[in-house]
Amino acid sequence: MIDPHVHCRDWRQDYKETIEHALSVAERIALSGVFDMPNTSSPITSRVLIERRLEDAYKINSPVFYGLYAGLTSNQNQIQEVVKAWRELFPKHGDLVGVVGLKMFAGNSVGNLGIIGEDEQRLVYHTLHDEGYKGVLVVHCEKEFLLQPHLWNPLNPKSHSHARPNESEVESVRDQINFAEEYNFMGTLHIAHVSVPESVELIDRVRREGDIRITCGLTPHHCLLNYESIPESKDGLIYKVNPPLRDNISQKKMFELLREGKIDWIETDHAPHTLREKLERPFMSGFPGLPFYPNFLSFLKENGFSEEQLRNLTHRNISNTFGITLPEREINPSMELHKEYEVDVYGGIRK
Repeated sequence: MIDPHVHCRDWRQDYKETIEHALSVAERIALSGVFDMPNTSSPITSRVLIERRLEDAYKINSPVFYGLYAGLTSNQNQIQEVVKAWRELFPKHGDLVGVVGLKMFAGNSVGNLGIIGEDEQRLVYHTLHDEGYKGVLVVHCEKEFLLQPHLWNPLNPKSHSHARPNESEVESVRDQINFAEEYNFMGTLHIAHVSVPESVELIDRVRREGDIRITCGLTPHHCLLNYESIPESKDGLIYKVNPPLRDNISQKKMFELLREGKIDWIETDHAPHTLREKLERPFMSGFPGLPFYPNFLSFLKENGFSEEQLRNLTHRNISNTFGITLPEREINPSMELHKEYEVDVYGGIRK
């Protein structure tokens, strides 16, 4: 099994997660690999930091493969630099670490890697085309000018879902498809953590009728939770995540779209913060996903997902898209690793 969307933090953020600990959790639940996001502190946007990050992971000597996304900015020279790094550091058979793809934040989330202007986003696709990039481009889709930050009120945690409405994701997905088609993107466009059925419908239409390769992933929390799940008390701030939890109808539809095979894989978006960061300013978005992974697979089995479906959702589709071969391992459904984290949205808060 592979989790292609985790935030291992480390460096200046080692107080809330580290590569070593994330790989330890992944090993104990029998994952074959994890792919780490670049919105760290400092962000992974240069060859020097890419090599430092890979070296840190290599020294751990974990049996779990560590893949890294290089972060993109709107600087053409920077884009060219990380494309070259991807070419040279893409994992060969048997490698324990490597650069697996590129990541663009088409809107601000956690960190400072947001590329929010349409012209800047076009520059990314134009440059990737000119560089002949044929790998995976993962995009966080929330259109900045459709966000409504004035609606956010920490005294009402549910307001986060209204401040980042459905259409901000859908229109950003539409933008990425248009830009990829306009510049004849030669790689695979992956829309991360889709949370709105309309996004999946757009993606599925392009998959069937369009000229670009496109995939999407679903998190356990967007599959199982909705904003009615959010407590009205201060503890509701734990459920703050980007993109936010959606309405009940959207959440149920996302589960059905997963069952129908219109979503390519499961990704946890494992993103730990401290309890203080969640419940007090800056009210960080994100929560741990890795410890819940086995429980989620057990839930899918109990709800009629076949072994074949689960292999596709957790391994084969990811391996085929990235061109990375990792061994399949039997997931361990009995681990209760959420106790190692200060915040666990599924199991409550550790007092």
